Amino acid sequence: MPLDSSTRILAIRHGETLWNRAARIQGHTDIGLSPLGVLQAERLAKALQDETIDAVYASDLSRAAQTAEALFQLRPDLPALQLDPDLRERAFGVFEGLTWQQITEQSPEQSERWRRREEDFGPPGGESLGDFYRRSVAALQRLAEAHQGQTLVVVSHGGVLDCLYRAATGQSLQAPRSWVLGNASINRLLYASGGFRLIGWHDHAHLDGLECEA
Repeated sequence: MPLDSSTRILAIRHGETLWNRAARIQGHTDIGLSPLGVLQAERLAKALQDETIDAVYASDLSRAAQTAEALFQLRPDLPALQLDPDLRERAFGVFEGLTWQQITEQSPEQSERWRRREEDFGPPGGESLGDFYRRSVAALQRLAEAHQGQTLVVVSHGGVLDCLYRAATGQSLQAPRSWVLGNASINRLLYASGGFRLIGWHDHAHLDGLECEA
């Protein structure tokens, strides 16, 4: 596929939530941005102010949608935000709202299976890792193929970005994570010929000093 048919993707994790700060599992639980998360979204919008952007997509969960909506405060020229439930975080079922420590104490066997990243394991009421990976990557492929030759902003969740990183770099689902999934940082990829390619990851210079302001 020629380069001008490639899709540029700016993949972004939502801004911080209070549950992020408390290390509570969110999954499909709909949690809004914290005060710091709102500031992160505003800084993100400024960082992308001069980018060529043809479409903006976000998970339909509030923390992602709020982060994406900040772009439109500075860019009223952008096409309307499109919400896509396939961009949601992994569903964690009964684990949602709990911390890692609580999960370890209450469900040690299930916690260990999760830590081992077993592909067929899903918490009761949640998704298996394999199903989540397939959903996430298929969603990004669908959007990329619908916008060949264009630039997309996709605001989603840490788990979705982890899947995208693995798809772009050939990392297995069981490989230990050595990359950062930062709130409101900018991650750049190309999609062409049915696959993703990593261009840049965890650009967070626009967030410098925010902890002091929040």
